[in-house]
Amino acid sequence: MSDLSTLHVGGAAPYDVKVGTGLLGELPAMLGAGVQRVAVIHPRALAATGEAIREDLAQQGYDAHGIEIPDGEEAKLAPVASFCWQVLGQTGFTRSDAVVTVGGGSTTDMGGFVAATWLRGVRVVHMPTTLLGMVDAAVGGKTGMNTTEGKNLVGAFHEPAGVLCDLATLETLPRNELVSGLAEVIKCGFIADPLILDLVEQYPEAATTAGTDVLRELIERSLAVKIGVVVDDLKETGGAAGHPGREALNYGHTLGHAIERVERYKFRHGAAVAIGMTFVAELARLAGRLDEATAERHRSILDRVGLPTTYGGGSWGQLHEAMKVDKKTRGDQLRFVVLEGLAKPAVLQGPDPALLTAAFAEISR
Repeated sequence: MSDLSTLHVGGAAPYDVKVGTGLLGELPAMLGAGVQRVAVIHPRALAATGEAIREDLAQQGYDAHGIEIPDGEEAKLAPVASFCWQVLGQTGFTRSDAVVTVGGGSTTDMGGFVAATWLRGVRVVHMPTTLLGMVDAAVGGKTGMNTTEGKNLVGAFHEPAGVLCDLATLETLPRNELVSGLAEVIKCGFIADPLILDLVEQYPEAATTAGTDVLRELIERSLAVKIGVVVDDLKETGGAAGHPGREALNYGHTLGHAIERVERYKFRHGAAVAIGMTFVAELARLAGRLDEATAERHRSILDRVGLPTTYGGGSWGQLHEAMKVDKKTRGDQLRFVVLEGLAKPAVLQGPDPALLTAAFAEISR
């Protein structure tokens, strides 16, 4: 396949991430030998796609079953996991069988969690269909679901057997969903690969258009950033020489997740993360950790592709309470991933409350 790229993820459980178009033929090899039953977990919105993949697997001799789950964050609730477990139990899923997820980040998170917890872990192959899913959720083995107290508070580390990023699926993605996913791409630029920022700034139209060489390069560069981070620090225990390790991938997510919770998950993840990045850039600037030009670059690059940099929803009190259950919090101390310069992530622990309110004032409208 002429347009196929392969990025290898090393570590204790190595696997490949394949990027290209028309990748369905790669699926059996990723499932591996000995798999008889395959559960194709997909959201309601992708019922036709999920059924097409199920039929293709059935024609190749697999005992393939479709499991439809809700769209978006509604998929990441305990009753959905229970429903999936019930289907796996009724169809006789064994430890040698496999799950395939088809969808965006929410489907990948929940499908991965189901695979991680069924019989303490069965194989899973992710087929992300959104930009967010490709550059963030599908790689790195994090799975999770939400509770009423917060986002992704329940989960497990469970690395996939492989990931298939079919770029053709982005052609039908609504533009606002593509733009939302670009927040995670820009995040990778700020924490590790500034060339990503240069590309977005130079070619904003191509960066937000499916099928362009620029978007493909942005996807592959973002994948390389994530792979590099998770191989060094799979379970978020910390990086070397003061680097926050995998925590760096949460840049912008502390406030971002709080916004999502306050907005009852009606706010797009990428939009919330964009606001979160603008907030921590201001926080780092006010704390004397980041220069003004780099802080301002957050606003300019996010504005250029149509991502928000201000927030006028919930009060600071609501957001502050929501942040207290963030996974990075230790005891009563909030922790934020900040920058000390381009591609120089660090952790700011227990910042002065006055700094937090001042930074929030900079993004309030």
